[in-house]
Amino acid sequence: MARLLLILALVAVVFWVYTAVDCALQPSTRHRGVSKGAWIVIVILLPVVGGILWLLVGRGRRSTPVVRRAPDDDPQFLRTIGSISDQDERIRRLEEELAQLDAEGDDAEPGPPAPHRPGDDDDTRAS
Repeated sequence: MARLLLILALVAVVFWVYTAVDCALQPSTRHRGVSKGAWIVIVILLPVVGGILWLLVGRGRRSTPVVRRAPDDDPQFLRTIGSISDQDERIRRLEEELAQLDAEGDDAEPGPPAPHRPGDDDDTRAS
């Protein structure tokens, strides 16, 4: 009989610790009924009963899975279509500006090269 009580006490302690940790680690958005702090107090002060209440009442379900949609069905994607054409226009203008800068650079004549002095290179020095 003592062994049975010891095993039941051990199971109750493991259950109590599990529910207390589970309650503490869940985000506040998944707590139903009362606030997260109140649930932690309930689970700690009422070890077995509080844990059962937490699992049956307080623990919220996971959020619904993300629904994948085709791009033409996704309202967020449809809102970005106008901004994509704006980006294309910006790219076109930048390419025109770069072409103008390249044309200006071709018109300028290159100056004479800088004179080379033999003492400037590290390779020519003796160690």
